[in-house]
Amino acid sequence: MKRIDLFLSERELNRVCRTITMAGAKGYSVMKHVTGMGPSGEISEGMDFSGLGANAHVIVFVEDELLGAVGAALRPLLKRYGGVGFVSSAEPL
Repeated sequence: MKRIDLFLSERELNRVCRTITMAGAKGYSVMKHVTGMGPSGEISEGMDFSGLGANAHVIVFVEDELLGAVGAALRPLLKRYGGVGFVSSAEPL
């Protein structure tokens, strides 16, 4: 099983979640108003009020054979709208 962690603007959240579902993933978890420091600088809650939007963290668990389809569907969105994604191995408890 694989875990996909996405960090992206909340403005694109609905589009990304629809894409995840259409690619065949059975579900995802969303955490809104994510703050921190990244390569582009600090992300703060204040960005939400500036019109730039806050960030979200989306977590998706998929079977290994589905990773290619989900990744292929998400890459163009991340490239066009910004954001990053990471894949790691996951094992159910």
